[in-house]
Amino acid sequence: MAPLKFCANISWLFTELPDFSQRILAAAAAGFQAVEAAWLYDSDLQELQRVRKATGVEVVLINTPPGDIKAGDLGLGAVPGREAEFREGLDLSLKYARALDCKRIHLMAGRVPVDSDRATVAKEMEAVFVQNLKYAADILSKEGITGLIEPINTRITDPRYFLDSPHQASAILEKVGKPNMKLQMDIFHWQIMDGNLTQNIQKYIPIIGHVQIAQVPGRNEPDSAGELSYSYLFDTLENIGYQGYIGCEYKPQGSTDEGLGWIREYWTHRNRPKANMIK
Repeated sequence: MAPLKFCANISWLFTELPDFSQRILAAAAAGFQAVEAAWLYDSDLQELQRVRKATGVEVVLINTPPGDIKAGDLGLGAVPGREAEFREGLDLSLKYARALDCKRIHLMAGRVPVDSDRATVAKEMEAVFVQNLKYAADILSKEGITGLIEPINTRITDPRYFLDSPHQASAILEKVGKPNMKLQMDIFHWQIMDGNLTQNIQKYIPIIGHVQIAQVPGRNEPDSAGELSYSYLFDTLENIGYQGYIGCEYKPQGSTDEGLGWIREYWTHRNRPKANMIK
């Protein structure tokens, strides 16, 4: 069995450092060969390119812009009346993805509008999301990029997020019907949303394009105290033959470096090759 591939989520890890370029350097120094991030759009793109090339670190995933966070946005993909803004955000994410040779973009669904009833607006929001995803899929396919959609739990993390279960996400992907549109499985969210992780992993592995990890309920290191046995889950993913990346999207309990014992143990146990040296 091939060892699993991990990437550091530099929106969550190495936050001791103020900018993403420094975090890429820190991730490389810690042994990561790949990184992911939510929103890099306030960073100097040329500097990101320079550091990526200098370290040899791969950028594997970025998100589409969230919209106006201060106004309550968290993505625009399924939000009625915001289609033009969604396309503008897609253009921006494509600019960064091309420059950084990033082959995956998470197309954020967004929240149910304030003062709207979820059940009442569900069909309209789904229709908007499907249409936006079809549009995005055609654009991304020309670039060799995979689009991802991610369910986020509404019990703890975000009560108004539209996409809130793997089953809903799978049904939407079926309606979109594009081979370069995949499911992003954040194990933290899936445990809170639905539990039953082993069966859900086995059921949806054919359409899973990216995985993210964190312990439940605190969203801390995978080996911290909590509900999940990541040694079992890693074995499950290895046995299934998952070959994609696993994003380390968790909140370190101390410094980032202090909390990397679990992955160093994994790398040692699986005899992973050494990371590229910084040039």
